[in-house]
Amino acid sequence: MTEKPMAGKVALVAGGTRGAGRGTAIQLGAAGATVYVTGRSTRAQRSEMNRPETIEETAELVTVAGGAGIAVQVDHLVPDEVRDLVARIEFEQGALHVLVNDIWGTSTIEWNKPVWESDLNAGLRTLRLAVDTHAITSHFALPLLLKNPGGLVIEMTDGTDEYNAVNYRNSFFYDLAKGAVSRMAFALAHELRSHDATSVLLTPGWLRSEDMLDDFGVTEENWRDALTSEPHFAISESPAYVGRAVVALAQDPDVSRWHGRSLSSGELAKVYGFTDRDGSQPDAWRYVVEVQDVGKPADPTGYR
Repeated sequence: MTEKPMAGKVALVAGGTRGAGRGTAIQLGAAGATVYVTGRSTRAQRSEMNRPETIEETAELVTVAGGAGIAVQVDHLVPDEVRDLVARIEFEQGALHVLVNDIWGTSTIEWNKPVWESDLNAGLRTLRLAVDTHAITSHFALPLLLKNPGGLVIEMTDGTDEYNAVNYRNSFFYDLAKGAVSRMAFALAHELRSHDATSVLLTPGWLRSEDMLDDFGVTEENWRDALTSEPHFAISESPAYVGRAVVALAQDPDVSRWHGRSLSSGELAKVYGFTDRDGSQPDAWRYVVEVQDVGKPADPTGYR
């Protein structure tokens, strides 16, 4: 394997400001890719998330990791902005090899409220941010991706198809949003079947995003301190882990074997052999089903 196996490859991480998007962008950079990082939060302007992370930060981290990070402020709900983004990628690079649809960016989810008690405007905004953005981005980006054989499209979600099919996700609108993203991956797989491109649905496990770490009052360096308040957090994973899953898929010459599949970072780690930052291989969705959801005491032994 070459030191920079993705040198010369171009990726778009749509929604790369933080979380899984940032982790993915950095790992693509570490593999040598040119990575366009999009989102609404810049050093000059925050999105409604009102978080400190910015696309410029992510792009700089991509470059430090060994790739070329390019930050572009884009609201993926605005078709003209997405059209212009793709035109820029084509003009500057001439190709797009990997599309990661990771757009989300809402802080208005009302957990454990039925739909009739939920804020309707907030719920509909959640759906627009989680669903419309992905559809708009695929509409404009796929024609460029399909100009070269072997393209990879990843719809990023929360939860495997198997898990989400039988488990309510504690919010009508969140549940619907994740189901819609899953169905989009299914539809893309159908529509790309006659083209030389692969579409998959990919989920991280319990992600130690910046927001999640803040919720627990910890950092990535001392995240285990949160186990006193939430022991099941022991199965959590860093954003780098799902990023390494994306890189493994992007480098696999036989990636088409996964076409149309619902995948998780933990599942792919077993196949490709990559690890999280601490050298472990957390398998969160198996743990959730076999330990957490059935009420067993928290114990990640055998799951990471």
